[in-house]
Amino acid sequence: MNLHLYIPSLFWSDTTIPEIYQDLYLPSLEKLLAKSKIEKTDTTDFSAWLCNTFKIEKQHDWPVAPVMLQTDKNNHITVSDKDYWLRADPVHLRVEQNHIMLADSNVFELTQDEAVQYTSAINQCLNDELLIVLPFHSSRWYIRLKDRPEIHTHTLSSATCQNINNLLPTGNDSGKWRKMFNEIQMLLHDHPLNLERAARNQIVINSVWFWGGGLLPQSIQPVYSNIWSDEPFSRALADFSLTPYKRLPDNIAKWLQEYRSENWQFIVLDSLLNHDKYNNALAWRENLKKLEKTWFTPLYTALKNNQIKTLKISTTNENAALNFIVTSNSLWKFWATIKPLSFYADSQT
Repeated sequence: MNLHLYIPSLFWSDTTIPEIYQDLYLPSLEKLLAKSKIEKTDTTDFSAWLCNTFKIEKQHDWPVAPVMLQTDKNNHITVSDKDYWLRADPVHLRVEQNHIMLADSNVFELTQDEAVQYTSAINQCLNDELLIVLPFHSSRWYIRLKDRPEIHTHTLSSATCQNINNLLPTGNDSGKWRKMFNEIQMLLHDHPLNLERAARNQIVINSVWFWGGGLLPQSIQPVYSNIWSDEPFSRALADFSLTPYKRLPDNIAKWLQEYRSENWQFIVLDSLLNHDKYNNALAWRENLKKLEKTWFTPLYTALKNNQIKTLKISTTNENAALNFIVTSNSLWKFWATIKPLSFYADSQT
C-alpha cells in the first residue's frame, strides 16, 4: 500500500509559543518525520490545498462552491455547467478593538429550519430574483449567478479567526458585493431568530461570507484509489472525481489488513485544524497525543512490516505547507537523528 495522509495543523500556527510542544510524547511520529524526505510547497490554505491535490484549477477563486454543490444539492435543483456558483456561508462576526473577527460554523450549531428562515429573510431584503441565497446545507449556503462577477474572494478557511478588514471581496464588482455584505449584517443584527438564539446563549448569525465562486470544472481523473475522511469538502472531491469514499476507519490495524492495494490511498485527519485556528492549545495537544496512539504508531509498525511501501504526510497551517515522504527502506537510515516535533515546527519560518 501507498498512503497519502493529510493532517492540517500538525504544527501550531503561532510560532511565538514554542512551549506548546513541551513534554509531548510522540515517539512514532518523531521517527516517521526523522526518516522522511522533506518538501516545502506553496499552498498553505486548507481548501486551496485540497483543490490543488485533486487537480482542480483556480479560476478567479478556487471553485469550491460548484464542486461542493454536487454533493449538497441532493437532486433538489438542476445544475448547468454554465452557471456560476458562489458560497455565502453563515458566520458570526465579532468586533475586537479596530478589528472584525470571523467565526465559522465549527463553533455554532444551525438547524436546517433556521437556515431556511435566515436565507428567506436575506432574499426578501435583497429583492433580486437573479441573486437568491439557497440553503442546500444548514451551514453551506449557495448563490447561483448567470454571469461571473468580477470579484476575488478569500476562502472561509483562510478568513476564520482572522481580522476580515483586508479580506473582503476585491475587483471591479467588489462595491456591489461589499454593499450586500453590509446590508445583510444590518438585516441580521436584530433578526428575531438571533434574539431567540441569544436568549438561549447560542452564537448569533450576523453575516455571511462570500467565497469559493466558479464554474463547475470539467471532470477530473481520480488521483487516488480510495479516499477516507470525515471532512465534507474531501468527500465532495471524492464524489466529483468518482473515487470510492468511506468514513475514517475506527481500527487502523484492521484497516491495514483489509486494504492491501498497491495503489495510493488518501486519508484526511482534520481534528487538529480548528483547535489551531481557534487557539485551543490544550485540545490541540490532546488530539495530537490521540493521533500518536491511534494513527502514527500503527502506521510506523506497518512501514516496518512492509504493509506500507510509501507514506506521505502532508500538513498545512497559516505559515507553511510541508510534505514528509518516508518509505519502508527509509526506516533503516540509522544516521537520521530523532528530533522533537518543535524542530520541524521551527522550519516553518
